[in-house]
Amino acid sequence: MKEEFYSQVRFKGDDLVSKDIQKVEFESCIFDSCQLSNMDLSEAKFESCEFKNCDLSNTKILNTSFQDVKFQDCKMMGLLFDDCNPFLMQFQFINCTLNLSSFYALKITKTKFINCSLLEVDFTSAQLQESKFTNCELSGAVFENTNLMKADFRTSTNYLISPDHNKIKGARFSLESVTGLLQGYGIRIE
Repeated sequence: MKEEFYSQVRFKGDDLVSKDIQKVEFESCIFDSCQLSNMDLSEAKFESCEFKNCDLSNTKILNTSFQDVKFQDCKMMGLLFDDCNPFLMQFQFINCTLNLSSFYALKITKTKFINCSLLEVDFTSAQLQESKFTNCELSGAVFENTNLMKADFRTSTNYLISPDHNKIKGARFSLESVTGLLQGYGIRIE
């Protein structure tokens, strides 16, 4: 089977709907308003690519590579990023909906989550040092044995992070939302 390679190509709308893009390599490509939900992107490689206004919900990403990839205004519900190829994994998310996704045990330091919905996202055992959570909604997100050293949560809301079960040295939180750190202690803040 011949592997396909695309460099500096702009895909728009339904360009990829009928294509098999497993094991396909994309370098410096732009995906604009593409409908990719429920597709199989297994073993595809995305390097220095941008996804804008795309729907990737419930996409299969087994051994998929995301290297320096930017997602903006994308719907990405139910993605199992922990199934991806971790080699050189790097991405950022701007105005994205990532509800019910999983980053279990991934090393994704310095990741930017900007204006994102992260409802019930699993960050268990993830390495998120120096990551930025800017204006994010984190209701039900799971932080357990997560390295959050020097992470920034100052403008995010509704997180529950136990200082006893996570590494938070140097992390930044706002005074208004600090109750998310104290929830498990049974104290009342008035």
